[in-house]
Amino acid sequence: PAIANYTTGEVMGVSSDKLSAKFGISREDQDEFSARSHSLAGIAHAEGWYDDEIVPYKTTGRAENGIKSDTTPEKLSKLRAAFVKPHGTHTAANSSFLTDGASASLLMDEETALQLGYQPWAYLRDWSFKGCDPFTELLLGPTYCTADILRRNPKLSFSDVGVLEFHEAFAGQLLSNITAMGSQTFADDHFGGNIVGDVMMEKLNTKGGSLSLGHPFGATGSRLVTTACRRLVEEEEQFAIVAACADGGLGHACLLERYDQ
Repeated sequence: PAIANYTTGEVMGVSSDKLSAKFGISREDQDEFSARSHSLAGIAHAEGWYDDEIVPYKTTGRAENGIKSDTTPEKLSKLRAAFVKPHGTHTAANSSFLTDGASASLLMDEETALQLGYQPWAYLRDWSFKGCDPFTELLLGPTYCTADILRRNPKLSFSDVGVLEFHEAFAGQLLSNITAMGSQTFADDHFGGNIVGDVMMEKLNTKGGSLSLGHPFGATGSRLVTTACRRLVEEEEQFAIVAACADGGLGHACLLERYDQ
């Protein structure tokens, strides 16, 4: 979006492009990740996975108009830089697009849910909000917040988390966070040596993400939580971490645990 940050004067695409350069994320890596997002979202829709999650509006049905299931890294490589011109790595295709949308989540204590006849999906066990340096780490909040969650839950290791739903603001932004999470050097510099851990791609955004589904401001967080909860139930995993970055250097992560009773 063409909305400049009040502190840096930069739009998020510029900040993300610079962050990707800092962590050595290539244009090829970003295009490959973007194609993955579209492919997985297309498969999920074709299989009807989102049918019970989407409320049709007027005549639109449940079809998404941003998913390009047949895209490939080769096709995406032909697009020009959108923010840092002419040699930046961020394009319209490996950045999340503007779209209309709304979402809602139902949150209550267990006793009330059962009294009202609801079947809970998950517990909200912990959460973290943090601020990052907007000049150098504007969109690195998921790494700091995930590290905070793990620090406060010492019996939980990152490898114990079976479901990961991370906001795909930009392919480069998410890949930078993945790199930071798996970097011992970054952990030594920022977390006292306590590395977050390697992100296993088979756990991450397996039904697509913001790059393919879109990013309606104010609605993406609820979508991420809903998808994570449904995946916990379907995949019979115990824990999920949801994380997102935001302009202003803000970040968020939360820990969900599947409801089994």
